[in-house]
Amino acid sequence: MNYKRSPIEIESPEQYGYDKIRYNLSESSFTDMRLSDLDISLDHLVLAYGDHFGKPELRALLAADGAGLHPDDVLLTPGAAAALFVANTVLLKPGDHIVAAFPNYATNLTTPRAIGCNLDLLTLRFEDGWRLDLDVLAQRVTPKTKLVSLTTPHNPTGVVLSEADLRRVVEIVEANDCYLLLDETYREMAFGPLTPVGASLSPRVISISSLSKSYGLPGIRMGWLICQDTALMEQFLAAKEQIFISGSLVDEEIAFQALQRKSALLAMIRAQIATNFTAISTWMAAQTELEWVQPQGGVVCFPRIRLDLALDLDRFYQALNHEHGTWVGPGHWFEHDRRYMRIGYGWTSRDILLAGLNSITRAIHSAKL
Repeated sequence: MNYKRSPIEIESPEQYGYDKIRYNLSESSFTDMRLSDLDISLDHLVLAYGDHFGKPELRALLAADGAGLHPDDVLLTPGAAAALFVANTVLLKPGDHIVAAFPNYATNLTTPRAIGCNLDLLTLRFEDGWRLDLDVLAQRVTPKTKLVSLTTPHNPTGVVLSEADLRRVVEIVEANDCYLLLDETYREMAFGPLTPVGASLSPRVISISSLSKSYGLPGIRMGWLICQDTALMEQFLAAKEQIFISGSLVDEEIAFQALQRKSALLAMIRAQIATNFTAISTWMAAQTELEWVQPQGGVVCFPRIRLDLALDLDRFYQALNHEHGTWVGPGHWFEHDRRYMRIGYGWTSRDILLAGLNSITRAIHSAKL
């Protein structure tokens, strides 16, 4: 496989240095939590190899989110990235046809590229509200297609696939005997009604998620994939065993104890997100240099500097990063023009978010031609 580092990883704040950033608006998750926030007890753990599928009690909690799902339909992995890697490498070989939404979280594109797949990008457009065109999708998917790769709520735009549209996508993949790889990392952060867990709708759907984004727990590397296809799950398990054998008992126990208090945690998380979303929405409404498609879920949005605004983009990012100490996810992280930027509004406090947003305004003003 031909591995290449992507800009989103090379330029990530953890690689650049958190201590060098004053206003970090590049994060795509809720605020990082501390163990003390969760009241976790680990003294009882015996640090042996664990169940290769993952902690049974944790898998039962995750399966309970989807109608008809069983704990054996759940495979725990070290983060959603590992789940995406396992699913792609099991399902795909060089030359296989895959249809993937674009823009997208980098791993959803880089892994099939590393395998050498024929990657057919289903381009989402700002002018269309970043909406998935299901008629175009139906035209692109053929009996030769191996995989359709989508995310909802979408990263980086925050647009949500409705339940009706999700069910139509499932019909499309079933009719063509291929699979849907559905990245649902932000599913529980949708602002409206939650769509069903994709894997609960068909054995042809593989749902991917984690505790990194919605719960602010990226440090425990806890993700999972869910699929009702028993034979395929056996292959996924084999891949996990050959790469990891089993997961970290420490990570799985922290995840289990956290999800036992899921209702209280989500209530707190949603309240902070709502506060910050109001702040960024008010800011967007008051300024004239940027435009956006308002997100419908998650903690990220993908606004752009207006196309009719003459701007030195190099000067803008120089001022933003080095004069104002503010970090965003520039468009090239997602193979887009740098007029676009992913802004994460869930990681910081409201005051820091507003300070960073105001830095964006000042940096734009200093870079106008």
